[in-house]
Amino acid sequence: MPTIKIIDTVKIDIYSREHPPPHFHAIYAEFEELIEIESLKTYVGKIPCVQRKKVTDWAKGNKEYLLEVFKQLNPRL
Repeated sequence: MPTIKIIDTVKIDIYSREHPPPHFHAIYAEFEELIEIESLKTYVGKIPCVQRKKVTDWAKGNKEYLLEVFKQLNPRL
């Protein structure tokens, strides 16, 4: 279940066997950015600013959902 949402062609993925901190992958064309769920800061990578804003606007209102999915897929963390 990696793709949990698509926001204007940006895929939001959460994988199992992940590492802390809890994060999600925002994938747009050839770009990928890992974004921490709690702070919405970039962990690594970069997507274009316009797409990042759309993703973080959505993520602000869905942090609990993102954390729940992350914990379900990564129960040992």
